[in-house]
Amino acid sequence: MENRDAAGAYLEVRGLVKRFGDDRAVDDISFAIPRGYFLTLLGPSGCGKTTTLMSIAGLHRIDAGSISVGGTVYTSPADGIILTTEKRDIGMVFQSYAIWPHMTVVQNVAYPLEIRKVARGEIDDRVADVLRLVGLTDMAGKLATQLSGGQQQRAALARAIISHPRLLLFDEPLSNLDLKLREQMRVELKRIQHEVGITSVYVTHDQSEALVMSDEIIVMSKGRIEQKGGPREIYTRPVNRYVSNFIGVVNLLKGRVVKVNGAGSGQIEVSEGGMCVQLPCRLSGDMAVGADAILSVRPENVQATRENGGGQCLEGEVLQAIFLGNCIDCRVRWGAYEWKVLAHPRTRLRKGEKVFLRLDPSHTLAVRP
Repeated sequence: MENRDAAGAYLEVRGLVKRFGDDRAVDDISFAIPRGYFLTLLGPSGCGKTTTLMSIAGLHRIDAGSISVGGTVYTSPADGIILTTEKRDIGMVFQSYAIWPHMTVVQNVAYPLEIRKVARGEIDDRVADVLRLVGLTDMAGKLATQLSGGQQQRAALARAIISHPRLLLFDEPLSNLDLKLREQMRVELKRIQHEVGITSVYVTHDQSEALVMSDEIIVMSKGRIEQKGGPREIYTRPVNRYVSNFIGVVNLLKGRVVKVNGAGSGQIEVSEGGMCVQLPCRLSGDMAVGADAILSVRPENVQATRENGGGQCLEGEVLQAIFLGNCIDCRVRWGAYEWKVLAHPRTRLRKGEKVFLRLDPSHTLAVRP
């Protein structure tokens, strides 16, 4: 089969369609990433992210499109190519760990090499190396049932990478762990992936995991890609209301574009409960004057002060002020809208106070509805 990968692409998905009956779980999506990248498919339940992962793994037979890795076409129905899962050289880490409880850690990790009939001496060396990498050397002789949740996940990761697969797939592997352990493990997973250099695809609904771990993020909804980009781009430059709202906390107000300047800037007019204001902002994509838009502003990009320092401000009333140590989590009423604001603790804002909200135009976005 002719190599159809784009220049620099290692994993490439083109026009992927997967149906379940009349339902298009994945609806004509395409993306590509270079070798060694950590890609996260992010979205709510039912958005198509796990179906995409399982299609890459060969656990779902796709209806249209193609999937290729390193120039090898794994599946392409139009060309009659369907490579079975065991021939795709893929490592997988599941939500349920899927390690065998009757085996020791060493036995679990060694199993992929044993079924490949690798020499015993090489197996022992590689198992020792990978257990050292994931921090389980001292647990080598323990049964899986004697491990904590985090240790079981490390054992599952060690088993997935020991055969040096071409691709590493993660299906919400941290969702069964408590918050503190989940935060530790996402950093560890990224460290290990970086050290071994295996191209990885990670599925999650947790936007914090995606932002911490990913080189690239694909935000999905209803079987389609809403936006693809790096963590900073996805967070600071969402393309529409859906992405703005799904990634982190955000203030969203309906409005319309009233001015378009050069270099992607302009003005948006928003009205709430009898209040109306025009604000300078950045424009997401091609927006014309009069177009419906959504004002998108992160709470940390809203400055709250007791004094009106001049310029364009929104005057409001503090409804809630919760001290969190490094900031004050505020709700400020402006017209009929409650702004979410993260204020500096030195401001010492109090419930019932009048405040002025100032928005930095470089962090104020007009996005598509």
